[in-house]
Amino acid sequence: MKTFDYTIKDELGIHARPAGLLVKEAKKFESACTITKDGKTKKLTQLMMLMSLGVKQGDTVTIEADGADEDAAITALKEFFESNL
Repeated sequence: MKTFDYTIKDELGIHARPAGLLVKEAKKFESACTITKDGKTKKLTQLMMLMSLGVKQGDTVTIEADGADEDAAITALKEFFESNL
């Protein structure tokens, strides 16, 4: 299991466009990828569940990948967050 924390910089937080792209990115991996905010954990492959977290600018989230390709998944997701959020 690999994790990293990220503080959202996008002024709109995780809104529809980047959320859709994030789900698409997470689905590329066999590993179970999750996001945690304020003790609530949701799968990164479920758009509506991800949106239900209501992640805003300045919120810190924890991203976790657990599975066969967790190293590749966590690297790709970290790059995604840094580039898009």
